[in-house]
Amino acid sequence: MAAASWYHGDISRVVAEELLARAGRDGSFLVRDSESVTGAYALCLLFQRHVHTYRILPDDEGLLSVQTIQGIQAQCFHTLPDLISAYQHPNNGLVTPLLYPVLRARRVPDEDSDGEDGRGSGHAVPATGGTWSSVPTASRTHIPQQLHQRLQEQVHSSPASDFMGFMAEYLSHHVQLDPETLHLGHGQLRHLSTALATACRALHSEIDFTLVGLETLGRVFDPPMSPRSPAREQKYSPSPQGPLNSDPDLELLLHKISTVNHLLSSLEKKVLKSLQEMVSRHNLALPSVVVAPPPPAKPLAVQSFEVKAGKSQRVVLVVDVESGTVAITKRGSGSPEEVIPQDKILQLIKYQSVQSKVRLVCARESQKSLSKDFIFPSARKREAFCQLLQLMKIQHSNLDEPELISVYVGTWNMGSTPPPRSLASWLTSRGLGHTQDETTACIPHDIYVIGTQENSLGDREWVEFLRASLKTLMAIDYRVVALQCLWSIKIVVLVKPEHERRISHVHTSSVKTGIANTLGNKGAVGVSFLFNGTSFGFINCHLASGSEKTHRRNQNYSDILHSLVLGDKRLGGFDLTLRFTHLFWFGDLNYRLDMDVEDIFAHLIKKEFQALLAVDQLTLEREKNKVFLQFSEGDISFPPTYRYERGSRDTYVWQKFKPTGVRINVPSWCDRILWKSHPETHMVCNSYGCTDNIVTSDHSPVFATFEVGVTSQFVPKEAPGSGPEALACIEWESIEVILKTTSRSKCYIEFHSYCLEEMQRSGENTFQNCDIPGFLKLGWSSKHLPVLNPILPDLEYLGDQHLLLSIKGVESCESYGECCIAMRSMIGSTAQQFETFLFHRGEETGSMRGWMRVRVPTDRCSTRERLYEWISFEEEDAEPLTDPPTCPKPPLQRLRSRPRSLPEAAANYTNPAYFIFEGVP
Repeated sequence: MAAASWYHGDISRVVAEELLARAGRDGSFLVRDSESVTGAYALCLLFQRHVHTYRILPDDEGLLSVQTIQGIQAQCFHTLPDLISAYQHPNNGLVTPLLYPVLRARRVPDEDSDGEDGRGSGHAVPATGGTWSSVPTASRTHIPQQLHQRLQEQVHSSPASDFMGFMAEYLSHHVQLDPETLHLGHGQLRHLSTALATACRALHSEIDFTLVGLETLGRVFDPPMSPRSPAREQKYSPSPQGPLNSDPDLELLLHKISTVNHLLSSLEKKVLKSLQEMVSRHNLALPSVVVAPPPPAKPLAVQSFEVKAGKSQRVVLVVDVESGTVAITKRGSGSPEEVIPQDKILQLIKYQSVQSKVRLVCARESQKSLSKDFIFPSARKREAFCQLLQLMKIQHSNLDEPELISVYVGTWNMGSTPPPRSLASWLTSRGLGHTQDETTACIPHDIYVIGTQENSLGDREWVEFLRASLKTLMAIDYRVVALQCLWSIKIVVLVKPEHERRISHVHTSSVKTGIANTLGNKGAVGVSFLFNGTSFGFINCHLASGSEKTHRRNQNYSDILHSLVLGDKRLGGFDLTLRFTHLFWFGDLNYRLDMDVEDIFAHLIKKEFQALLAVDQLTLEREKNKVFLQFSEGDISFPPTYRYERGSRDTYVWQKFKPTGVRINVPSWCDRILWKSHPETHMVCNSYGCTDNIVTSDHSPVFATFEVGVTSQFVPKEAPGSGPEALACIEWESIEVILKTTSRSKCYIEFHSYCLEEMQRSGENTFQNCDIPGFLKLGWSSKHLPVLNPILPDLEYLGDQHLLLSIKGVESCESYGECCIAMRSMIGSTAQQFETFLFHRGEETGSMRGWMRVRVPTDRCSTRERLYEWISFEEEDAEPLTDPPTCPKPPLQRLRSRPRSLPEAAANYTNPAYFIFEGVP
């Protein structure tokens, strides 16, 4: 079964339009999978420089028909090729007949070090197939050469050299004979069967040895036999049926393997049954297992910080988290000068101009507050002090549900080697880069997310090893939220026991991106869940290796983004990066440094990391908007984490010897942690670095820790039905959209939010302009935009909500782009302007701006300061607020959304792609 040349499978709308634009002729067409209806297709047709998209839908009987203009009788077809042939004639309801098929490009197989192949062509469409005999002789000779070359690329990663030798012999001399024997009427691949039987001959003795042991153990627990019962014997009787029954040795081996599988699966049941019978027959009692109570959490030690107060005075700040106090003691004095209870600390202000300076704002008996400035020895010490005060506030607050949690994310390519006995430095964020201070390193995080690649341990073994490690370090028995594995790629999510009830809607998924997207040696695993009212997504991936495979890695990213099934199913049509309040993406991304190895070492010796990051492939691809749009990453201040000599962190091994020659693997930051959050949410990266003492792999483990604001189920102060129901409303004055598309379809907008009872939809756009080739400008007036009524009208509730918008075509019902708008800054009596970019399947597809307001009833405007708003940021010459505001503003984002090497995002539309916004009425 071959795929028709005009069928392009699961390509995106953007890619389809680019292919048709290159074709350039009216009547050029292609077919792709529909993005809006599973099992349907989209017919894309070029006419007068615009792409028209028609849906091809199956009916209940599986017949296919095209949705065309009204008044044209729909025709039904059994196959897609029949449908395409019919519409090559005029007057069928399309803007033009189908004249010139845009052929699917053939992908050249990747010559990757891992033997990865290009992506497959997707779902096969029935077409006439050929036989081996019809293939030209030159092509038949070339096929074994290609297969043999792929085998050579695999040899370096496989220890079974003898087995590979047999396979090489088959691929070189016999592979072309098997299709010919099939053509002559034989039912099996005879030559493959013979090659496998020869290669597996050594396995017989190993299987026999294992079988004897299992059978012996099984007989120990067999019920006693009576003297008259015949002795049981285990005989190998090869089944006459089987796909490879032409070779009895191979059939016998398959039967032995089946027997081992049966014995292993039944042995546990047999042992359990035997023990139960012994207990009941002899009135025995099995020794009871005493479960020791979990050890109490370690109390936090009192921490002291020597700081400078005023111009020259030295004092010691003593932080006692358990008692909830901060004591100020003069240097050399035994008793504290002042003890400040945590409830008297109104605000903590970090200075941005002096990274080690902080201001403490405290309440006094008089109305006016008192401010004290302290300068710490380093910014790291200041952060530790602030974290301890934050923890103190959390522990002594009267809140039933947390507003702030800490999240640990770790990634490590283990190199198919067992881990060392201790992972303490990795799990406590100690080593190189932006690391935790020793005073806060052992404070347990609320959530631990561990991603590994090339992990040779069993799933259960790895999870228990992590739990035992954390229990030793933190004295907490962490609970398992999820484990998802794809071959040797694993992700584990652990939470504190008290948070277990707060976790819900857990989903897991995996995507293969290995050879032809069918092998799991490369790919991704993901986990998503709700923590009370906040949605989290975590993706651990292992992308294609090789310095020259940047494009393949970008394609891996796109495939994962499109195929990973996580989050709320109702948001399945949205870009994966928009479905979660916070999304973390990490793993062995395998992006390399584009620089000669000698120059790299010259910069490494001087610790000139910025010069190396300027040639980092991931940084460069993000600059081009190819991958990880609008993601954030902490500043990299640690050396490249790959490729070290195992057993040491002093030497990079940059030459890799293979049968095909020497491969260069320059030192690179392959292992990365990135994240993306909804606008106006609280997210602070407190550490980002790698260990320097875990040396079992050629990769160093990488860690990052985060302070994350979360929401809980809101309980209104007034019970529903206690009085006249006041409604909040979301009103739109206008919306303008710029789409990067050659279509001129009418569009509508879908509005999704957890604060709405159901999805809402606008009318069709009232304004349309496509004068500039490649772009479509759309507009909606207030009359064609719905007034949205949230389920709760309270300001405190609405300030945490977000709206997800999707621009969809009227003809195809497919999305042209999606975006997220925070409601917090839109609350008020007057309309506020918003501007944002549109995304679809990981690509930037346009932009949106408009005016909106969120009206809140006057009696529902009360709010409170959140714990994470208690810490603020000020410049040196700014004065702190003495009274907290009644309506807190969004917290200042102190972390860049892009690396230092990337330009800062502009506040307005300076992107040349959207210049038509400016100066156009």
